[in-house]
Formats: sequence, structure tokens, C-alpha cells
Amino acid sequence: MSEVSGAGRAAPFDVGAVRERFSSLRDSFIFLDAPGGTQTPDEVAAAVARVYREASGNTGAPYATSRRIEAVVAEARAATARFLGCDEDEIIFGPSMTSLNFALSRTLGRALRPGDEILVTRLDHDANVAPWLELASDAGLAVRLVDVSDDTTLDLSDLQRQLSPRTRVVSFPWASNAVGTTVDARAVCELAHQAGALAWIDAVQYAPHEPVDVRAAGADVLFCSAYKFCGPHLGIAYGRRDLLESWRPYKARPAPMLPVGHRFETGTMQYELLAGLTAALAYTESLGGTAGLAAWERALGERLLAGLPEGARLYGLPAMAGRVPTFLVNFPGVPSAALSASLAEQGFGVWSGDSYYAPGLHERIAWGEALRIGLAHYNTLDEVDRFNETLASLVAGHRARPLRPSGR
Repeated sequence: MSEVSGAGRAAPFDVGAVRERFSSLRDSFIFLDAPGGTQTPDEVAAAVARVYREASGNTGAPYATSRRIEAVVAEARAATARFLGCDEDEIIFGPSMTSLNFALSRTLGRALRPGDEILVTRLDHDANVAPWLELASDAGLAVRLVDVSDDTTLDLSDLQRQLSPRTRVVSFPWASNAVGTTVDARAVCELAHQAGALAWIDAVQYAPHEPVDVRAAGADVLFCSAYKFCGPHLGIAYGRRDLLESWRPYKARPAPMLPVGHRFETGTMQYELLAGLTAALAYTESLGGTAGLAAWERALGERLLAGLPEGARLYGLPAMAGRVPTFLVNFPGVPSAALSASLAEQGFGVWSGDSYYAPGLHERIAWGEALRIGLAHYNTLDEVDRFNETLASLVAGHRARPLRPSGR
């Protein structure tokens, strides 16, 4: 049993009991790669397998297997609506966040005209930028880039400066996939609405770590990905009902128009993955929801930051305030690729990369290549300490005798 301190008494978080629910955490390897995808509890795998055994088929038939599939879909919509704070018919499922974003931005594009403007940010993952660039190329739109400050926080004054009567969408991330910096989503949504624009949110990196309430934030459209919060590889979108009702979807003509979110789900859905999503959300709820995990993750993040080896260059905010537990670090003169490979050999899963699919931020901050360390609630303080100790030893060893990158 571990404890995290708060405003009152220390609250227990039984990370040992949590880890018992994951077969993948029962050996000695330490996963510090949550932004690339979390580990999955056994109950999620069991839910997926159960659908293959008991409900393999399709909806709409008058027999038990089909009715089981319909129940799987209904349960997934209800659980996801609770997770995001919306109504069940405002949920849209798809193969990935990127696929859904291309589909919904293209659908909105039916109503856009040459000269209309889309604002994106340097903090964005390219999955929240590339769809607009492609649409702009086809429809004669303008895509404008909102800057960040040197500490990687979104420059709200630059956002305000770039808003105009021609702005139709403000597309932004709630948290950075590369450096972990969060955005004041409510403030950005209010600015977008004041300009008559839609607020279009990438919550892929935020939703695993902090509670999401789309109504309180003021989101018009929001995306997240189940594999970032211990679920299957499945994309999720929320769309405000009256907005979705106003759009003409790209769909097969006989496909139903109700519930309204379903009209944007093309083809047969991944029913087995929807069952896995419901199980993942039930798992999270069993731990007190995302809010119940946040304090522990902050404690892990504080421990990591306090123990980073001497000479570490951290990109982003220096404390846990204003961020999720995703950290970007390099060591001048020490190849990150070599560190990542050596860490893997010693039992630590940490990525090395360049832009981490955030080319605007990479260009602005210019970190070259860096290690991305991503914590999840199933990590332990001991794992963090051992990682920092091993990283310090590898950095010191490189400075004495340079490491050789493995296979890169």
C-alpha cells in the first residue's frame, strides 16, 4: 500500500493490488511508455475474448447473438458518455482518433467556404493538424498556427490576436503528447465561441490522467483514444448533438441516422473492442475514476522530476502543476537513441524520438532527439527511483566512454 499526501490526511493507493490485475506487469520489465500506449488489465482481454466466443456476428438480427452485440454497443455508449460527461447519442466510435478526425473535419468541410480560417497550435499532435491542412488544400481554407511560450504553454494572447470573423474552428490539444503541458480548455473554448468558432479538442493525452467533462469545458467536438487509458486500440469522439444533427455525414445510404452519433460510424463496428472499452472504463471506475488516479500520478511525477540525473535538460514545465506525467528529457552530448536502447537492455521501456508527431512544437523548441518518459497509475515509486538511478549510471558511463546507438 502506498500513500499520497493531500490537503488533509494521506490517502492510500494500493498500487500492488492494481498491478495484480495486469499479466504484463508480473515480470521485471518496467513500462515507462504510457504516451505510446498503456498496458491492459486482464479483464479487458477477457471482455474482448468473450465477444468472440459468445457474440460474433452483427446487429439487427432477431436472435440471441445479435441481441448480445446490440447490448455490447449500448453498454459502450453508456460507459463512454459517463466518462466524458455527455449523452450516449453524442458518442462516435472509430478505428482511431486520427481516422475520426479526418472524417469529422471533412464532414464539417461541406459547410466551409474559401477564405475561412482554422486555428491550430504548435502544441498539437499532427493528428489534430494534418486533417485541416488536407481540407484547406482541397477547399481553399487558411490554416493558422497559434504559438507557444518558451516553457511550452499555449500563448493565449497570440490566440486572441489571430481570431477573426473568418475563424471557423479553433483546434487544440488539452495536453501535449510530447511534453505533457496542459491547456486551459475552458478559456480556449470561450475565446473560440466569442469569435463564433467551434472548439475542437484533442484530449488523447489528457483523458488518461485527468477527469473530462465536455460540457464544463465547452467542447463542440472532442477526441480521445482508449489505448491510452488501458483499453483497446479504438478511437472515440464526442460531438455536440445539435452540431452533429446539422451535418450531412459521409455514410452508406441504408445505414441508420439514429442515434445521431452512429450516423458517423461507417461500416460494421469493432464490437469486440467496444466490449474491451467498457471493461477498461469499468476498471478505471473501480479505482475511483480518473480523479482517483491523478494524485498518485502526480506523486510519481514529482518523484521523477526530483530524481532526474544531473545535466538533464527537461523540455516543458519543471513541476507537476500545469502538466500530465509525460516528460521529455535529453542530455547534451549523450545520444538519446543510445540511452533508450541501453535502458531497454536493463529492463526499462522508454522511447527516443524527434518530433513525437508534434512537428510544430519540435520546430519551435528544437530539442533534436529526446527521451519521452510517460508514467501511468500502475507505476510505482520504486520503479521511478530505479529508473533515475539507472539513467544516471548510463549518462555517467557515456561521458566516460560513449555509448553506441543500437541499430539506428
